[in-house]
Amino acid sequence: MSPTTARREIRSWRKWLSHALDLLYPPLCVVCGEGLSDGRALCDACDGDLPRLAEPYCERCGEPFPGQIEGPFACPNCSKLKFFFEFARPAMVRDERTLDMIHRLKYGRELHLAKELGRLAAESFCDPRLAEALAGKWPLVPVPLHHKRFQHRHFNQAQEISRELSRHTRLPVVNALKRTRATEHQTALTRAQRLENLRGAFILSRAGQRQIGESPAGAILVDDVLTTGSTVDECAKTLRRAGFQRVVVVTVMRG
Repeated sequence: MSPTTARREIRSWRKWLSHALDLLYPPLCVVCGEGLSDGRALCDACDGDLPRLAEPYCERCGEPFPGQIEGPFACPNCSKLKFFFEFARPAMVRDERTLDMIHRLKYGRELHLAKELGRLAAESFCDPRLAEALAGKWPLVPVPLHHKRFQHRHFNQAQEISRELSRHTRLPVVNALKRTRATEHQTALTRAQRLENLRGAFILSRAGQRQIGESPAGAILVDDVLTTGSTVDECAKTLRRAGFQRVVVVTVMRG
């Protein structure tokens, strides 16, 4: 059996299994609890009610701003910082409903939610700055987990989101990075502490080395939430120093 035929059979089997599970356990909207079909986890009404990132927002980190600002601008925080990525483009602004979906995927192991989160992340590509990445078939590079955390969780939420994002953008997913050491949880750390916590935590993988050899023009880092940007910046530093000419960031939500 050829690899292409095998992949088709796997997709067909997954589709059949999804329909069978829908019959046994009818899917419900993750927000309002209404019944759904066709493998959805979010109804159209709730989907439309989730707040998307809209102008004006910081052109570097995607932080939304109230009021009216003419033309591109950098927020006061970003104007004082130097990033190794060119810009970050979240799809959604912070909202408890979106954050709940991310947490249920990440900590509740509700893997079916990756389909909705990846679809939402794909809306970032309406940004004209990402047109070059689409045209150039830049790879989607998920932010990696350390192998100990992966063994505990059994999946990487950034990779699951990347797979769904790939379906919408037709961009390849390349696991170009490896996490070399376990780091402390960053929630309670300042940005300076986060940067120190992450220093040297990533290296280029063999897949990343092959990608640079074939197409070094750019890469798109993918993660669930952008908060201070310290994690994706350390990842971008590793990619840039390895030879990727440009790095941009796409996330589901701005934290």
